[in-house]
Amino acid sequence: MLGENFVYFFTVQGFFVGIIFGILKSFDAEGLLVYTFFITAFFYLFSHIIIALYFKTLNAKSQFFPKDRHERELDMFVKEINKRETLIDSASKITDIAVNLNSQHSVADA
Repeated sequence: MLGENFVYFFTVQGFFVGIIFGILKSFDAEGLLVYTFFITAFFYLFSHIIIALYFKTLNAKSQFFPKDRHERELDMFVKEINKRETLIDSASKITDIAVNLNSQHSVADA
């Protein structure tokens, strides 16, 4: 579907939704016209936004992606994370041992 056909279709839908909403919510002719106008304008502007986003993403060009370099960097990050995890695990074990020794000394002192 062409972009302008989508705008026309969506604007007509907005017009009919505006008329239905206006009939349900307004008590006079002026309210009916106001509701119809604002809802139709919203649908019209919204359809233009959707078309603009669609064409912007549709015409996206492929770019060079250095896969090998990214894979090396990710491997380096994984190695660094593993090193830090082992360091944190060893610090946690040392802390657990210190807590156990401290609790044993406090029980022995009492």
